Amino acid sequence: MKKYASLLLFAFLLNGCDDGDLTVETIDFESVTTSQACDPLTNTLIYKLKNQEALLLQLPETAGIVNDPGTYEYPIDSKGNGQYRVVYRAYDGTVATANICGAIPPSTPKVTEEWLATDGIITIETSQIEKPNTTDDGSRITGYDHSIIIKNVTFAKPSGNQTQAQYVFGTYSTTVTPASLVFKTNTNGTAYECGDLKKVYNYNNSFYLTIDDIDPALIVNTDTPANQPRTSLITASMNKVYYRTAKAETGSFSEAYICNPTSTPAIDETWSGQLGVAGTSGIIEVTTTHVAQVYTHTIVLRNVILEKGNSHFKLGSRFLLGNIERTVN
Repeated sequence: MKKYASLLLFAFLLNGCDDGDLTVETIDFESVTTSQACDPLTNTLIYKLKNQEALLLQLPETAGIVNDPGTYEYPIDSKGNGQYRVVYRAYDGTVATANICGAIPPSTPKVTEEWLATDGIITIETSQIEKPNTTDDGSRITGYDHSIIIKNVTFAKPSGNQTQAQYVFGTYSTTVTPASLVFKTNTNGTAYECGDLKKVYNYNNSFYLTIDDIDPALIVNTDTPANQPRTSLITASMNKVYYRTAKAETGSFSEAYICNPTSTPAIDETWSGQLGVAGTSGIIEVTTTHVAQVYTHTIVLRNVILEKGNSHFKLGSRFLLGNIERTVN
């Protein structure tokens, strides 16, 4: 009985001296499925929180999280103070975002232990998040998943260095605004063409979609037979399709700009149409009808895939660019 009483007294004394410090032997954030960034626009500091623990990943703004599918690798500086840093911290109380991202972090909880990565490779495998549109077999990119793994990492910790062959940080997700393709046009679906007749397009204030160097055999003032449109493929020299967006706060697109580009508005993104495959994709289709002396040429893009870097999305199985009208005297 005395033995158990002594053990209970010892446990009580230990508990009474507990100041909230957390003793950590290994880093384990597997139960934390979400990660956050202090600034989602730059993604320079990504973190995960768990009760009294925080795991921080610091990256430079220009080279870190890249919204484009691929594998990206970054070395951790040997002294742990380079552009790419991994830091683990334990606290004497519950940690919150303000402790990580605040310009003036709260005075509590306090850091009780810190591990600094002094060696290793940060590997980020990125894939696009694509939302399908079942009505036209198209798709739009809504974001990217970034799977982060730290390989051969060495942490400098109070009790000495600790090396792991691989540490899975987890997946960090970014969001992007899906491509907008609602044209600024009137109710009869008019598209536009430049004076040299080599470019047809449609647009809105923030974007435009063009076919450059359009095949001259497509737009001919002769009616096409029923269900027999003229067709031509996207090639490196003809029917080149581009989707361009304006950089925020630099101005709006206009018809004059699209035919004769200037410095404003500034181009934010340029997406190019993949080269066509006969009977499959990248097909420009034109149907022609006429009333009196006015010929209407309806331009459709079939199974056109737009790409930028390793990212890509599909306009749809049948995407209407619009109608071009030409009058014959």
